[in-house]
Amino acid sequence: MKRTKVADLLKDSSLIGTEVEAKGWVRTRRGNKHVQFVQLSDGSTIKNIQIVFDMAKFSDEELKPVTTGSSICVKGMLVESQGKGQTCEVQAESLKVYGTADVESYPLQKKGHTLEFLREIAHLRPRTNTFGAVLRVRSALAFAIHKFFNERGFQYLHTPLITASDCEGAGAMFQVTTLDLNNLPKTEDGKTDYSQDFFGKPTALTVSGQLEGELGATALGEIYTFGPTFRAENSNTPRHLSEFWMIEPEMAFYDITDNMDLAEEFVKYCINYALEHCIDDITFLQDMYDKDLIERLKFVVENDFVRLTYGEGVKILEESGKKFEFPVHWGTDLQSEHERYLVEEHFKKPVILTDYPKEIKAFYMKQNEDGKTVRAMDVLFPHIGEIIGGSEREENYDKLLARIEELDIPMKDMWWYLDTRRFGSVPHSGFGLGFERLVLFVTGMTNIRDVIPFPRTPGKAEF
Repeated sequence: MKRTKVADLLKDSSLIGTEVEAKGWVRTRRGNKHVQFVQLSDGSTIKNIQIVFDMAKFSDEELKPVTTGSSICVKGMLVESQGKGQTCEVQAESLKVYGTADVESYPLQKKGHTLEFLREIAHLRPRTNTFGAVLRVRSALAFAIHKFFNERGFQYLHTPLITASDCEGAGAMFQVTTLDLNNLPKTEDGKTDYSQDFFGKPTALTVSGQLEGELGATALGEIYTFGPTFRAENSNTPRHLSEFWMIEPEMAFYDITDNMDLAEEFVKYCINYALEHCIDDITFLQDMYDKDLIERLKFVVENDFVRLTYGEGVKILEESGKKFEFPVHWGTDLQSEHERYLVEEHFKKPVILTDYPKEIKAFYMKQNEDGKTVRAMDVLFPHIGEIIGGSEREENYDKLLARIEELDIPMKDMWWYLDTRRFGSVPHSGFGLGFERLVLFVTGMTNIRDVIPFPRTPGKAEF
């Protein structure tokens, strides 16, 4: 007999009246000297299957190791349940205990646990209802991302994790080296001699795959990347991780409008996919953490995003009469409080802001004819603020070179990037979506550390 997953036991009515085998971890056990009830979970669904042990068939000694957290295999008849709360249950005929969990030391007993406590035991927290639900939603969203781009003819491009270039100065980078840090080789002027390092130059973990993604787009037309990125900022806010995942599509022959259209279609597709395939998990998370979650998700899917320029957005903020922690005026980099005001209070819809001042945006963004702004676009969501950032890229070699020189970016690190503008340059666009921010929005969680299996933050890298 082969194991049947709990999700299939609960939804496949044809299994009623047949002998089945269930394997999983015990959530709870209750009962009396005549009958014992075990709630069994195997991670395939937020729901448990009830296992009924007739104590005329089992001894107390046999069931003694069946405690919360233990893993078991049960064979028995799947029948319609007579009690409330479940449609069917397994009447146990045989039991095998795979692994026990000591009641005194197993930390996930039947009681409420704070998210802060669960972060301290990240190796065990996936076994809880909350994190099981979050991780199933995360898995579904990852599949939806690949499905979306595959259906539209995009090529999945793997960009390097180790790089010698800092994309847009996006943040402190983790250095990659094989040098002995206790005995670093020195040059004549006393600096570290990186010619003796593995790559012969300073290298680091990437903060973005975008620049390499542009190389792919200028050969394959439309590509997307989906992989880990790293930032070494010493930040402990609920919005920052040191290791996180990014989705970065790059498209040849797309202008800024095409870019906005794709970004809106993309996030709606992913959210709708989660609603269709993870509704039990999302409903659980709504009941536990965010009473408006499903309504907010459906609202994003069913409404067109508002599109306006940065200048128009700043004017709305200046005339709002609202006192912001960070003052706002034309030329300032908008903070989360400004973005959320536009989305949650003014428009009450997701917003796409365009045409930002060039001084607050990256060197590769296409400059507008006014000489002051660039064809950037940020997608702003309720509760999150910016969820997507992108732009039409500057395809003109002379303009891009002038901008690089203006910002004093070392040319030795950028020659390969400039080659895409020297040989067959085309208009092209792209954007980046922080995957954890998408998962944060879809699950209703409030701390980004709670939507990645094993968060990497300052001082935290145990497992």
